[in-house]
Amino acid sequence: MGFFSIFKKKDDVKSDEIDKQDEVQEESDSDVSDTPEPETLEEPETVAEEPAPEQEVRLAAMDQDYAEKPAIKYGFFKRLKKGLSKTSGKLVGGMESIFTGKKEIDEDLLEELEELFITSDIGVNTTMKIIENVRDELSRKKLKNPEELKNSLKKHILNILDIPNDLNTTQDKPYVIVVLGVNGAGKTTSIAKMAKMFKEQGLSTTLAAGDTFRAAAIDQLCVWGDRVGVPVIKQSEGSDSAAVIFDAIQSCRSKGVDVLIADTAGRLQNKVNLMKELEKITRVAKRELPYAPHEILLVLDATSGQNAISQAQKFNEDIGITGLVLTKLDGTAKGGAIIGIVDELGVPVKFIGFGEGVDDLKPFNASDFVDALFDNETKGEND
Repeated sequence: MGFFSIFKKKDDVKSDEIDKQDEVQEESDSDVSDTPEPETLEEPETVAEEPAPEQEVRLAAMDQDYAEKPAIKYGFFKRLKKGLSKTSGKLVGGMESIFTGKKEIDEDLLEELEELFITSDIGVNTTMKIIENVRDELSRKKLKNPEELKNSLKKHILNILDIPNDLNTTQDKPYVIVVLGVNGAGKTTSIAKMAKMFKEQGLSTTLAAGDTFRAAAIDQLCVWGDRVGVPVIKQSEGSDSAAVIFDAIQSCRSKGVDVLIADTAGRLQNKVNLMKELEKITRVAKRELPYAPHEILLVLDATSGQNAISQAQKFNEDIGITGLVLTKLDGTAKGGAIIGIVDELGVPVKFIGFGEGVDDLKPFNASDFVDALFDNETKGEND
């Protein structure tokens, strides 16, 4: 099944009917006191308003920056390697430095590797797991020299990252994706880039401006919606975010829209009230469509390194995320953090971003990622 094959065929649905009926019954018995009342909600709008005067300069600068970015086209693997060059230089370059002049594998070499992995933001627990696997292979005489060790490390990293990450499938329309993350992680731009990908797959797509708190967030999403050619459903600043999602689902369902991607306000993972608001958003979506949200994606800034692990753990505990979106890989040597995050949470990476262009977000492929990470021979060839 392809990554974007999100809707089940009729034959696939029959086996789900009993489970679905049970889940609908369970929801009907639950507390519905926090569901937005339809008559209290504003009519959804799908046309962006003019930005307020104080926002015009910032939005104009954003438009100019977007327009002036050179549309350089590289092969995807080359672009991925270029985006990962700093992380590769730190991690793989560090390995090569450790291996230089070494003809055999000893405990000192393993301790140096352990230190390298931890300082490369892979995380202590994951580092210890990888090194212990290597020690086990050594004890069974499977590794004879540093080159074989490097290949073994590559294999262990791939095993961690290579877990199923196709988008979940459903018969529901719209297919609802809720996007979470802390401020500055790149949620809004990632949403727009995802919308473009879905649109290119022939799926009608709409955005919901659920970030009703941050200044100019609604206008920013409308600007991006206009760029990629998808409508944005919004309410006024300060509105109830759950009410925006409620309206958006109702509107998309009546129009037969395939995909709805909902923005949410950026929040720190330790803010209890804001995390409860996210729980309300997901409950409201589920009451409108039994299996919604079909994806809950957490956007993580690769430059945050180890902080990204604590963010992901808290969001997963409180909300239950289905996948990760890793952004800003091209600007950091801390991309190794994603290895530890996936290992700790068991949650797959679904998209990665390695540039500011509208095409610089792609579905994650673990094999391509690891190959690009370890293949730094042509690093800088596109500079």
